[in-house]
Amino acid sequence: MKKILFAASEGNPFIKTGGLADVIGALPKYLDGKKFDVRVILPKYLCIPEKDRQKMSHVTEFYADMPRGREYIGIDKAKAEGITYYFIDNEHYFAGDNPYNQIFEDVNKFAFYSRAVLASLPELKFCPDIIHCHDWQAALIPVFLKEFYGNDPFFHNIKTVMTIHNQKFQGRWRIDDIENCRDLSADCRYKAMEAYKETNFLKAGILYADRVTTVSETYAEEIKFPEGGEGLDGVMREVSGKLSGIVNGIDYEEYNSMKDPMLAAPFGLRNLAQKKKNKEALQTEMGLKLDSKVMLIGIVSRLTEQKGFDLVNYIMEEMLTTMNVQVAALGTGEERFQDSFRYFHNKYPGQFSATIGYSEECAHKIYGGADVFLMPSQFEPCGLSQLISMRYGTVPIVRETGGLKDTVEAYNEIWQTGTGFSFANYDAREMFNIIRYAYDVYQNHSKEWKMMMKRCMKADNSWRNSAKKYEKLYQGLAE
Repeated sequence: MKKILFAASEGNPFIKTGGLADVIGALPKYLDGKKFDVRVILPKYLCIPEKDRQKMSHVTEFYADMPRGREYIGIDKAKAEGITYYFIDNEHYFAGDNPYNQIFEDVNKFAFYSRAVLASLPELKFCPDIIHCHDWQAALIPVFLKEFYGNDPFFHNIKTVMTIHNQKFQGRWRIDDIENCRDLSADCRYKAMEAYKETNFLKAGILYADRVTTVSETYAEEIKFPEGGEGLDGVMREVSGKLSGIVNGIDYEEYNSMKDPMLAAPFGLRNLAQKKKNKEALQTEMGLKLDSKVMLIGIVSRLTEQKGFDLVNYIMEEMLTTMNVQVAALGTGEERFQDSFRYFHNKYPGQFSATIGYSEECAHKIYGGADVFLMPSQFEPCGLSQLISMRYGTVPIVRETGGLKDTVEAYNEIWQTGTGFSFANYDAREMFNIIRYAYDVYQNHSKEWKMMMKRCMKADNSWRNSAKKYEKLYQGLAE
């Protein structure tokens, strides 16, 4: 049995700020338990809810030599859905109301976390065959493993996988100001870890890891070019031989239209008409006019430029005044987009409803009640929302980038294939035209629309397929 350790800065059900936590909470459950002993190690943030902290038991504590002196490392443990979670405890680093703070604090915090993960393994008497490191916060684990533990028999056979969930976030700061990296060799700090005269955690992890993955095949190609590489395209071309893309999945137990307790009415392929009750409930709850014929557009997203909301702002008034559509939006983010959504909410009552913030229950209701789901991202490494919307028979409209391109097949009216609508260029008029095309199919070709809804619901976007690809990667690396 191969032993796998997931290292990440967040993970469901204990701490979540975004999609990374969903991956960490779901993927281990779908790996074959007969072949893999999968465990997860997270920071023990003070902001983890008390109800979850109560589930933890203390394992051990010890001190380790680090640049600041001898640092305390406590280890707690908890189980969730059959998976063992370890928690690195040190209140100097992990106090505060949020997992993430200012970058100058976070680089030192996660350098400590990476060192503590490795120092904890002998104490836990758990020697993984593979440490699977997620995003820049865990990217120094492969670096410290090779620089500090290369000659230690306990660590000698450990391999590392580095997964990039979003290359935009790299962990960059002034080279000489990261205290927990000061004892690395100058050759490491000023060459492998350096990019554009700064320390770059992600670059270092990419170079030191035995394998590098990202969260879709298309994104793995996009990051090799200047337009998508976020300054590391040269590095990605250099490591292309060990780089691959594996698309994320979603948890089919959590997102199940037939069992979802947050929906007004359960529905599935055999009683698809019940979805209308969820549309009515969503319209009522969000203050939209009750209208079964309107095309209800759902949005659940961070409100940022990366997610394409400059395009949305540009076409919104024209869309609302020329088509019989409604918009149910949920999200928080950049102030300018929050303000524009408040503007549309006030100007078009009963037609545009925006909830600024986040609610898991509201998100489920939008996924289950909307007719279409709009996701026009500037770039999207994988994306989970389009997969969730398809699970609920809500047809996605996406831009052809990253995981959106890999998971949404464009509608073909001749062959009657496809699971959504897509546009290629980051252009507001092109997006508007594809929304208008989707609107025409919705209003005038109901039979074809219903068939597309069923294709969405039949598509297998569960973690099962992705887990098999990770299992193959682990087996090949551990042999």
